[in-house]
Amino acid sequence: MSKISGQIVDVISRRIYPGTLHTAHGKIAHIEEEAAAPQQFILPGFVDAHIHIESSMLVPSAFARLAVKHGTVATVSDPHEIANVCGLEGVTFMIEDGQTVPLKFCFGAPSCVPATRFETAGAVLDADDVAALLARPDIYYLAEMMNWPGVLYDDAEVLKKIEAARKAGKPVDGHAPGLKGEQARKYVSAGISTDHECFTKEEALDKIAAGMKILIREGSAAKNFDALISLFDDYPDRLMFCSDDKHPDDLVLGHINELVARAVALGYPLFDVLHAACVAPVQHYGLPAGLLQPGDPADFIISEDLTHFRVTETWIDGKQVFAGGRVQFPKVQAGLLNNFVSYALSPEDFEKQSSATVFPVIQAIDGELITQKEMRVLPKLGSLVQPDLKNDILKMAVVNRYQQAKPAVAFIQNFGIKNGAIASSVGHDCHNIIAVGTSDADLARVVNLVMEAKGGIAAVHGEQEDLLPLPVAGIMTNAPGEDVGEAYERLTRIARDMGSTLKAPYMLISFMALLVIPSLKLSDKGLFDGDSFTFVEW
Repeated sequence: MSKISGQIVDVISRRIYPGTLHTAHGKIAHIEEEAAAPQQFILPGFVDAHIHIESSMLVPSAFARLAVKHGTVATVSDPHEIANVCGLEGVTFMIEDGQTVPLKFCFGAPSCVPATRFETAGAVLDADDVAALLARPDIYYLAEMMNWPGVLYDDAEVLKKIEAARKAGKPVDGHAPGLKGEQARKYVSAGISTDHECFTKEEALDKIAAGMKILIREGSAAKNFDALISLFDDYPDRLMFCSDDKHPDDLVLGHINELVARAVALGYPLFDVLHAACVAPVQHYGLPAGLLQPGDPADFIISEDLTHFRVTETWIDGKQVFAGGRVQFPKVQAGLLNNFVSYALSPEDFEKQSSATVFPVIQAIDGELITQKEMRVLPKLGSLVQPDLKNDILKMAVVNRYQQAKPAVAFIQNFGIKNGAIASSVGHDCHNIIAVGTSDADLARVVNLVMEAKGGIAAVHGEQEDLLPLPVAGIMTNAPGEDVGEAYERLTRIARDMGSTLKAPYMLISFMALLVIPSLKLSDKGLFDGDSFTFVEW
């Protein structure tokens, strides 16, 4: 039995009062209202309503040590990334590693492995595999159904996965960027309940009208908070907060607590904001996280105030897991698994020959997952197409990590690199190696660094070479989060030294092979139009 006194922030009843919280056996035994109590605020813990833990580059046990510092007690986690690399073994790895720490990782069954047939992945999860996962009590939902064309055109395999979730009584997450009107209504009518991909308020309103709940996303690459936050004016009960993808340097600084503070600073009602950050995900997904009610699991946080949300203590299942600036549970040494065929490439492997003069160019957009398509005249050396460095048009490559193959190449604008190259084996969704650089020689150098390590993010700049190894599935590390954040910041500085002005160049590059997000992307099989869902001949 323990007791803690302070200002009780009861989000369910929408009131704040002085009181004492009594806990026993991991539960809230009762809450005693007092005449006075210390001026510290006790409130439910924060929940990230949609995140790929893998994108932090940390295994769950390492992720937890950073997240609890910011008052996160649970996550709605889609293990889609590791499933695309290692299949069911990868999903099991995430669940088991997450169970070694107190934070409540609530995983879903990945719905799209591989995400499309237009790229090479490391595994396949069919409808039977998905149904088997959904039968598990530690799987809480069918994760983002990004194959929206399959939903709209009644693909039998897609519909079997959705039906398996219905039979299991578990919700289905959506992923349909830009979908509106009759198409959005059909998508929702299939049983899909949420969307975290809205990048305009107009799109979000259309999906709310169709019956969806909207997750306001603010990650390291995709930042939709400003575009969507005014939905609180009219639809506070339809909203949640999520990060989707959070890189380690950003996670060191904050998590969902940052979004809560920003929303409150803009004048949105405190209890509406806390409902989105604490209550809505628990109720929608049926999470085993407490909401500061008698009988609930004793999951709560203590904050200095209700403006900045500086968390001084985090409690999960009645145990103090963060206090005094220190994490209160031991570090865990996670195991290793991978699926990576390593081979060497030469500069000639990255050449592009063509008799044309005008070429499609991917227009990257800072802070967005979507891209635009432009047709540009590019310089040539004989029949070899060259980057146009004066206009910031660089060469991009995607290299198959599962079997030896010739790289797919294209051209991309807005990365800002003047000399050198960056590369990453965090390449959504199939996690082949993605590289952007100014020359074929630099592309070969940086890709070979990642190849030799069997996963990592890397940079080459003149004589300088740097690498953050990612030995877990080529997308994560079991190193301490603070160390990974420092290494990630170092590599970001190198990219900036090359001339990049992007907020998060390694996060943005990781989405340039994400074919389910329009408009123009590159897979290991070629240049892909995400609007028509076809390859581009060029």
